[in-house]
Amino acid sequence: MTLSSGIAAAVVAVLALWMLGAYNRVVALRTPIIAAWGHIDGLLQAREQALAVLLETVEVALAEERAALEALHQARSSVRRAADAVRPRPAASEPVAALAQAEAALAPALARLIALAEQHSEVRDSTSVAQSLATLRELGQRWQFARQVFNEAGAAYNAAVTEFPTRLLSGLFHFGRAGQL
Repeated sequence: MTLSSGIAAAVVAVLALWMLGAYNRVVALRTPIIAAWGHIDGLLQAREQALAVLLETVEVALAEERAALEALHQARSSVRRAADAVRPRPAASEPVAALAQAEAALAPALARLIALAEQHSEVRDSTSVAQSLATLRELGQRWQFARQVFNEAGAAYNAAVTEFPTRLLSGLFHFGRAGQL
């Protein structure tokens, strides 16, 4: 083996080891995103159940508020579709952005329904409604924390994917930017 072929082999070996290390680092940074998504997904499902109970309880009493009920139904449906799209790829930015947008549409629809429920004494005094609202408030607080954890994991991943020289591998291994909620 000549000196130049030995140097070339060493350079190739160092490059291969660097690529392996960089790949493993990015994969390791993607793992917390997936774990954080699992927690968020559980919260979304729990909120969906609480919303179903709340809507079942208030739909008859608030029948004249059809627009508010329909807006909440549509927003819930959008969140469900967006969450279904995120499940297989929680580190992908497009489905996460769609979920963030759906969540932003759900908040005012839910706030409007809660305000209407508080205006009707028969709804406001219902134990079922009070329990559902308490559950929704607790889930909202837990959602904020889970969202923060998810976004921090995504920021760490995005930093690694966009740093030089790891950025050179991003395209090769299809490491796209993670979305933020």
